[in-house]
Amino acid sequence: MLIYKIFRPAEWQALQSQGSTSGAPIDLADGYIHISTAEQVRETAAKHFAQAGDLVLVSLEADTLGNALRWEVSRGGALFPHLYRDMTMADVIAHMPLPQGPEGHIFPETL
Repeated sequence: MLIYKIFRPAEWQALQSQGSTSGAPIDLADGYIHISTAEQVRETAAKHFAQAGDLVLVSLEADTLGNALRWEVSRGGALFPHLYRDMTMADVIAHMPLPQGPEGHIFPETL
């Protein structure tokens, strides 16, 4: 199952150059990396990145993240994937631009 992490461009560049990341400031504060399912990621973008400008959407394969991936109750009582270790470039299946449009971020049609 593919799951998704939204990065600001500088965060994505840091992951690429360093090879791993502990996440964004909110991830560091919470002690895990916030990730979303395909059904959750649009709402995540609207709620937490509404005016953030262009972003990067990173795809991860949930089954390869092992015990460090935990499904925990979050927004609206839904189970969200949380990664309790650094994310590495080896975890990244794909990445794509997530441009900011006038009505919100523009997601790929296939998501």
